[in-house]
Amino acid sequence: MPEGDTVYRAAVRLDRALSGRELTTTDFRVPAFATHDLTGGTVVGTVSRGKHLLTRIDHERPWSLHTHLKMEGSWHVYPAGGRWRRPEVQVRVVLGVEGVTAVGFQLGIVEVVPREAEHDLVGHLGPDLLGPDWDEERALANLRAEPARPIGQALLDQRNLAGIGNMYMAELCFTMGVHPATPVSEVGDLTRLVRRGRQMLEVNKERAVQSTTGSLRERERMWVYRRDRSPCRRCGTPVAVTMLGEPGRERAAYWCPSCQPGR
Repeated sequence: MPEGDTVYRAAVRLDRALSGRELTTTDFRVPAFATHDLTGGTVVGTVSRGKHLLTRIDHERPWSLHTHLKMEGSWHVYPAGGRWRRPEVQVRVVLGVEGVTAVGFQLGIVEVVPREAEHDLVGHLGPDLLGPDWDEERALANLRAEPARPIGQALLDQRNLAGIGNMYMAELCFTMGVHPATPVSEVGDLTRLVRRGRQMLEVNKERAVQSTTGSLRERERMWVYRRDRSPCRRCGTPVAVTMLGEPGRERAAYWCPSCQPGR
């Protein structure tokens, strides 16, 4: 599932392409909204909220297009008439303005709701690491509310703080020397961990190639994520991977058994 910085970049891309412009085309290719037509409306803007995207459109009344990339989704922006880079069968939304077409492929969620209903969609989320509502103290309080919970699970829970996915969870735990199964109460410096998580997303939010090591070279961008059985960059111990989380909602967790001893 995309990380918060990936969703942030998608919001910026849509915002730059569509904001302040009149829609010449709207095509919602999901059954619940297939007859919905916002053509002639004006795009107010697009913002990210954790891993959610909200494209605000004024058309007789204020509407919000709520989309979520989930595992496979993406938004592309093309010159009008330009060739799409993914098959049309994967298209879920098309938004067109003069000279530009924005296409949402394989979006996990597509909803058109009255603007005032946005809170019902994203109000459950914790502070957004890349958002104007970022509140470090609230994020820390959310994490500490379940002291026995493994830190890896707690970081992935978007109700605590919004924007961290599997990749940043693994990389953040490694750089802090914390095993992802360590209970929140046993993490030595939770404040530093949260601040480092925000720093990681901030550093990567403007570039398409994510890196936590400082290198943008292929296979050298990550410390442990998806490097199972490869040698740890610090000590040479093979990186380990296991499934972490509640039954049915397990996520892969990567760590170095030497640099992150423990559970």
